[in-house]
Amino acid sequence: MNHIPSRRNFLAAGLALPAVASASRTEQSQPQTPSRLSSGAALQYRMLGKTGLKVTTVGYGCMITSDSTVITRAVDMGINYFDTSRNYQGGQNERMVGAALGAKRKDIFLASKCDTKTGPGILAELETSLRELNTDHLDVWHLHGLGDPVQITDEMVEAQRKAKAEGKIRFTGVSTHNLPAIVDRVIEAKIDVIQVQYNFASAPSYGPAIEKLHQAGIGVIAMKVMARSGRGRGAAQPQRPATFAPSALKWTINNPAIATTVPSMTDIDQLEQNFKTMAEKFTEADSKILSAQLREISPTFCRMCGECSGQCPKGLPVSDMVRFVMYADGYGQFPLGRENFQRMSAEHQDVRCGDCTHCAVHCPNGVQVSAQVSRAQELFAC
Repeated sequence: MNHIPSRRNFLAAGLALPAVASASRTEQSQPQTPSRLSSGAALQYRMLGKTGLKVTTVGYGCMITSDSTVITRAVDMGINYFDTSRNYQGGQNERMVGAALGAKRKDIFLASKCDTKTGPGILAELETSLRELNTDHLDVWHLHGLGDPVQITDEMVEAQRKAKAEGKIRFTGVSTHNLPAIVDRVIEAKIDVIQVQYNFASAPSYGPAIEKLHQAGIGVIAMKVMARSGRGRGAAQPQRPATFAPSALKWTINNPAIATTVPSMTDIDQLEQNFKTMAEKFTEADSKILSAQLREISPTFCRMCGECSGQCPKGLPVSDMVRFVMYADGYGQFPLGRENFQRMSAEHQDVRCGDCTHCAVHCPNGVQVSAQVSRAQELFAC
């Protein structure tokens, strides 16, 4: 339970990737990029797989943004990839993003996600997203939060293709917190883009999985790049990773297979910090900062290694429940954590860890599983 990976293994995970192949692909692509309202020396771009979209390596994750002026400012600074979802902030996030972009919509690439699990259902969600975002198309449209290959059904893939043929979306996508499990299915289904939880705390298996997608020409977007974690009981405020955020962002961008990142930003200070970081190199000083941070978050942050799968005798989706706590304690998004918790089966929602004499789940990376799952039950159970 106290196992901490060595700094050498930590730094190597996900970084030993062929930069030459990435550079070659970028040079050969000639995308049509949107016009810029402003520009600066800090702007860095990469190709998003085979889409032809030339995206800034730092994009904008709108999930927890409430101040629309931050989004407007990001566009003016030159950030050109923005990510939202139908369910963020109870459906209000898309409306806010659409209002914030206004006429600036033409200057950026816009992505959203759907949560329904049927073809007709996601097409209905798409119509709502387009209306709320005040746009006639999405540049990328993701099937949201799928971690099992069987969840990427032929029906939903065909619905995405239908939307693409009708010009309502430009490219298909999937978002996931369990990348290694779905890599082959994503390639088989000919998905254009994948958005994945990826950061300095990610399991070593994520590096090869990302490279496999990269070599297949699938655009890779990194989310949750700061590895925020819930700080447990008594935490008065959500974690604000100002001290280690630049190092975490640089670590992720340092992987040439990552086209862009979508860190959450709630104010101008965070925006300016991330913008500045876009052009900075990852250094030995950064590695020391992240090594210390990794030790600190190990009791609460799930690295999505998959080792806990099937260990709980009650069948609880342990890694998911630890993530739900992260939404509440790490991001200050209690409604999002509760909404995800309530999507579990009624049987799983009724389980209480206190009914077990001991926890059968053992995390090789040091997560205090019983405490975190109990925290989810305490926060979200009716």
